[in-house]
Amino acid sequence: MSLETAAPLNGRIAIVTGAGGGLGRCHALFLARQGAKIVVNDLGIEAAQAVADEIVAAGGEAIAAAGSVTDEAAVAAMVADTMARWGRIDILINNAGILRDKSFAKMSLDDFRLVVDVHLMGAAICTKAVWEIMRAQNYGRIVMTTSSSGLYGNFGQANYGAAKMALVGLMQTLAIEGEKYGIRVNCLAPTAATGMTEGVLSGASLELLDPSLVSPGLLALTGEEAPTRAILCAGAGHFATASVTLSNGVYLGAGDQAGAALVASWDSVSDRSGEIVPDYGFTQSERELASAGAAVTADA
Repeated sequence: MSLETAAPLNGRIAIVTGAGGGLGRCHALFLARQGAKIVVNDLGIEAAQAVADEIVAAGGEAIAAAGSVTDEAAVAAMVADTMARWGRIDILINNAGILRDKSFAKMSLDDFRLVVDVHLMGAAICTKAVWEIMRAQNYGRIVMTTSSSGLYGNFGQANYGAAKMALVGLMQTLAIEGEKYGIRVNCLAPTAATGMTEGVLSGASLELLDPSLVSPGLLALTGEEAPTRAILCAGAGHFATASVTLSNGVYLGAGDQAGAALVASWDSVSDRSGEIVPDYGFTQSERELASAGAAVTADA
């Protein structure tokens, strides 16, 4: 690992959660190579310190912070320590996560809650802890870690998929609320060989899915020209974006008959030609009202 002298993230302060190993470690090392100063968070101080030491040995700056992302006091302490040391927080990578895979029929509600707490509430707790700091400095880059299991579904991952899709909703709203404060919020949907994917993918696939091949996507999501409200899918050196779209739809009128009309018109209602990516949630209601208004005018 060598640090670039004119790196694009020079002077930026980044917190990476769940960075004591796997994908989080790769994220921390990559951001350090881009010039960022890193807060390496993990449940255990030994794992976090090992990665921080690795960054320092390569000429970078890093500190370790132990604690669960679901522990508000631990997160607050991590943020306070970061501010005391460096005076600002520019980047937050919400990477920490766990798996408790089972079919929904066999899954306990405790396992459902645990996965949602770590992925969704953990990201919300960490984001809330840095939000006012980023608003005050008029700059911030936040990355939520979503998943294809949330975007498209995957057998045995009802808890994980629900949490990961919820993070997309959190990202969509925070990006809108943070826009005027220079805060850009995006999602990363990684495919990587980590402890969380052992037993899920074949050996050959795991070899191709080195987690270090995902981390370069963070430069696009955390740099000066970062987009906002993007969902970046990354794995095996391949990058793509995903979108939540809205079809043109069809006006079917009011009353009970609209139900039968919808059944008969399903192909037209779900036709994806001309679909859009809405700028905000009210786009749906605006389209519905415009369609209804046009129908009323036509009948007048």
